[in-house]
Amino acid sequence: MTITDINLFKPLKVGDIEVQTRIAMAPLTRCRAPNHLLTDLAPIYYGQRSSSPGTLLISEATYISEAASGYETDPGIYNEEQVKVWSKVIEAIHANNSFFFIQLWALGRSAVKADLDKRGLPYVSASDIGENSINPDAPKPTPLTKDDIKQYIEDFVQASKNCIAAGADGVEIHAANGYLLDQFLHENVNKRTDEYGGSIENRARFTLEVVDAVSEAIGASKVGIRFSPWGHFGSVDPGVSPIPQFSYVITEIEKRALEGKELAYISLVDPRISFDSQQNKIETHYSTDFVRQIWNGVIIKASGFNLESAKAETEKDDKVIIAFGRDFISNPDLVERFKQNIPLTECDPTTYYTPGPEGYIDYPFANEVKPEA
Repeated sequence: MTITDINLFKPLKVGDIEVQTRIAMAPLTRCRAPNHLLTDLAPIYYGQRSSSPGTLLISEATYISEAASGYETDPGIYNEEQVKVWSKVIEAIHANNSFFFIQLWALGRSAVKADLDKRGLPYVSASDIGENSINPDAPKPTPLTKDDIKQYIEDFVQASKNCIAAGADGVEIHAANGYLLDQFLHENVNKRTDEYGGSIENRARFTLEVVDAVSEAIGASKVGIRFSPWGHFGSVDPGVSPIPQFSYVITEIEKRALEGKELAYISLVDPRISFDSQQNKIETHYSTDFVRQIWNGVIIKASGFNLESAKAETEKDDKVIIAFGRDFISNPDLVERFKQNIPLTECDPTTYYTPGPEGYIDYPFANEVKPEA
């Protein structure tokens, strides 16, 4: 058996597309979109990483509206100028016969309040629980009203339509990592007493309404969703266990699949490995295996995988894709390097979030690397 005979390098149907490898590019914030607009470097960056035909790339997190923003240098897809730049990105990816989903987010209390203040925008969340690891000194956020929630749902829908208009193969709803939808899912942040809080079912309502509305607008087969059940980023706390809350949400998504509205995938921030403040890997005993007991569709897993662990995971489950982040930053030809067992180039963390081409489009392909003298 050759390496290309294993599941990691076999095709898999994902919604309306068929990927040629179970290796995907994870969503990666790169902070290179001043005033929420990607630069002309973005088509080069994404084009490089789509060089192996049939690869699925998931975009950096992208604002559904100006009100959903809060970091100055992350992109949006809520106006015509933004859509035009994204269309150039997608043209570059499709030229390589690869695929692209745009990840859509809203920040809630994880926004930088000073950035919102500059734009005259409110600092909001599920309820008025303010202190969090991203904004330890921030005041209490304003709880979203029911009308606000309806507007956010409409914004998710319009942003999804904009993605499809730009040529994207689909969208990924960001309900992970302590951002707005995740804030509603967590009891320590969501203290509402209306139909959007209080019970497991109510805390899931906003997320499921977004799923339903976006699925209706562009087709469920073009929609993915990301969860981080065991995550603590942004000071969300799953308490004793996140399994009851997320089992309910995923059960509802599976019910929709059985009714003919199956999502393209569920993406999970896998807790096998976490990172401390110095970015050292820490083994954990937590698991997202409970998701497979409920959801029968495609799962994308991310967080600390290497080639060997990715091979093992995809052999264990025939409907799993492994998303790589840091390795894709410094290895635009990552899929081919894995296929040919070529050593990987190390990342330079100091250029993850800096403007300009350095650490963005200047990492070499393997055939450009000169052997050491």
